[in-house]
Amino acid sequence: MSNFTKYLRHSLVSKLIIIVGLTVIFSISAWAYFNINNIRTQIMKNLIASTDRLTNSIKLGTHYAMMLNSRDDITQIINNIATQPEIENIRIYNKEGKIKFTNQTEEIDTLVDINEVACEICHKLNPPLENLSLEQRTRFFRSEKGHRLLGIVQPICNEPGCATECHFHPGYQKILGTLDVVVSLEQSDRQMLKIEKGIIKLAFWTIFIISVIIFFSILQFVSRPIKKLIKGTRKIAEGKYNEDIDIGNDYEIGLLGRAIKKMGTQINLDRAELKKQRNEYQLLFETAPCMITVQDKNYRLLRWNKVFKDRFDPKPGSLCYHAYKSLEEKCVNCPVEKTFLDGKSHYGQAEGMGKDGEKTHWMFITSPITDADGNIVAAMEMSIDITQRRRLEKELKSSEEKYHAIFNNISNPVFVVDIQTFAILDCNIKAVEVYGYSRSILLNKLFSEFFVESQAAELVKKMRSGREINKVKHLVQNNRFIYVDMWVSPSNYSGQKVLLVTINDITQRLETEQHLMHASKMATLGEMSTGIAHELNQPLSVIKSSSSFCMKKMRKNEIIEKEIFNKLISKIDSNVDRAEKIIHHMRQFARKTEIKLVRTNINKVLQRTFEMFNQQLKIHGIDVIWDKNDALPEIQANPDRLEQVFINLVMNAKDAIEEKWEKQGTRPGDTDKITIITKIRDNRVVIEIRDTGIGIQKEAADKLFEPFFTTKEVGKGTGLGLSISYGIIKECSGTIQAEPGKNKGAVFIISFPVPDGDGDDIVYESHKS
Repeated sequence: MSNFTKYLRHSLVSKLIIIVGLTVIFSISAWAYFNINNIRTQIMKNLIASTDRLTNSIKLGTHYAMMLNSRDDITQIINNIATQPEIENIRIYNKEGKIKFTNQTEEIDTLVDINEVACEICHKLNPPLENLSLEQRTRFFRSEKGHRLLGIVQPICNEPGCATECHFHPGYQKILGTLDVVVSLEQSDRQMLKIEKGIIKLAFWTIFIISVIIFFSILQFVSRPIKKLIKGTRKIAEGKYNEDIDIGNDYEIGLLGRAIKKMGTQINLDRAELKKQRNEYQLLFETAPCMITVQDKNYRLLRWNKVFKDRFDPKPGSLCYHAYKSLEEKCVNCPVEKTFLDGKSHYGQAEGMGKDGEKTHWMFITSPITDADGNIVAAMEMSIDITQRRRLEKELKSSEEKYHAIFNNISNPVFVVDIQTFAILDCNIKAVEVYGYSRSILLNKLFSEFFVESQAAELVKKMRSGREINKVKHLVQNNRFIYVDMWVSPSNYSGQKVLLVTINDITQRLETEQHLMHASKMATLGEMSTGIAHELNQPLSVIKSSSSFCMKKMRKNEIIEKEIFNKLISKIDSNVDRAEKIIHHMRQFARKTEIKLVRTNINKVLQRTFEMFNQQLKIHGIDVIWDKNDALPEIQANPDRLEQVFINLVMNAKDAIEEKWEKQGTRPGDTDKITIITKIRDNRVVIEIRDTGIGIQKEAADKLFEPFFTTKEVGKGTGLGLSISYGIIKECSGTIQAEPGKNKGAVFIISFPVPDGDGDDIVYESHKS
């Protein structure tokens, strides 16, 4: 018995038969159960429906007799219908529960309990129910003989004719009585039992036949092929890899047999390949470019490759610490020992003496070697010679020290800035001196913190593009500002992308330029003094004559007419305003200004410029011809400094015309004039200032904009006007050039780009002296 139980527990065939058999039994049993339930439910539905129709037929058949109150007809109808074998009882109850009509004569006028089954359906609630569904009107119960009965009640409703034609029933009564029909279910139950027995027999024989078929099928198609497979696989396990396994069919098990045979063939090929690879690995072990040793728990060398032998010349049974480092005891921090303890790899660097007596450096990593049970039986140590790298590291360290020495001795501040975050990664000593912060503070700052907040975003964008940026305002220690030029170049620093920023402090240079510019303004004012004096003399003369007239009248005690007095006072007032405007313009021109580029209308700057020396040109007999384009777009510039440029150019034009008169010995003529033209060309605003003076000498054309170069006589020019004008125009992103005029004389052409967008965008601020 125990052998049979063991067979069942370990036999695939028995398990398949049991599982499939149980599945079939369960499936067919479930089918039989649900099928019987379905048939029983359907038969009962049909019985209830037919009984309900019979009840309705009886109610309709007795309706006319009830309307005529013909009791004999009602009794006759009930008795005739009750003759059918399935019908047990037909009763009509009145509202008080008394049986008024029945097929059982002895029951007539019998009063039943209101809680009887037929009455309880309606009277279980107070007031009684009036409208009932078929399910609520149906009941099942057993007869005295033991078979089941089906009863259906049908309420008899009050109709208008019942209160007037047959017998008196009050109109407020809705239900007059109940029709109760009871039918026997004995015949139906016998039929149902017969059907159930048939289905159960069909299920039993179906299960039996399917089980027999499954048993023999599994025996034929599973059990016998599996036995052949077991036999074939045992032969493969014995090393007979080419043994034929013929199952004898093309089903899955047959395919499995062929697959196992193919597997045996492949295992044979794999063993040959494995042997080949083992030989290759042995060759790799011997010829690997790194040093490899295998050591036991006592640190004795079991195996080593050729590279290790050539480097250290070990002997059989040598201890690793003696072979590697010529030590008599194991290393204090031995990686092999750690590998035996925790079974993990350990790595590091070491040094020792090779067999040639030279110091050797190497990197090592250890790895455990385990047996089939996972026990560590040996440790493999792989080492790479890094002697040459160590030498290079020393050279690199020396080179870095030299680099740092050069870096720190550069005369300009130099910063190494992270290209993404703009964090300062390094800086030289000069940066500490110029910016006033300690090196530790600088290395904790962002380079963008030096910028004025309103300019930071634009300057950061320019720096990332690796551009040269001029005249940038930097905030240094103690809230001081300096002005610098920056040279930015992308570079690599410790493996990350950086910006190498070289700073040139131009604060002192800008201050000098400001002084020179101011000196040039003062010189220009000096040259314009005659014209300014004449310009002031006109309003002063009007004021003098008007005031003298009033004083003369007052001395003679003469009355001045009101109209004349008002006219004189108005002249005095307007000429005072005119003189005040001239003086204010002079003061504005003379003051030291801060460069701030804003939207500027060139025509307005030119018009304001000529207000200062218009009279001076008239005194000298020089006409000014205007050819303005009133639709010029605004440019990005500094209007105060542009005024200085235009004054310098017009004053030079005046001097050139006067120099021509002196050399030619002529006086002012109709052809001597200064022409000012403004226009738009190639999306640039162009200003041309033409004169009919002595012209530009060829040898002087290339030097006109150099500092301190002048063609005027000693004492008549500083040589700064055109140089300063060139710098101002360049700051405004403009260009200036000089050309000979068509009819002699000279032409100075200035052009500015038209900026994009609207509004007064401030480009940058420069030094304010």
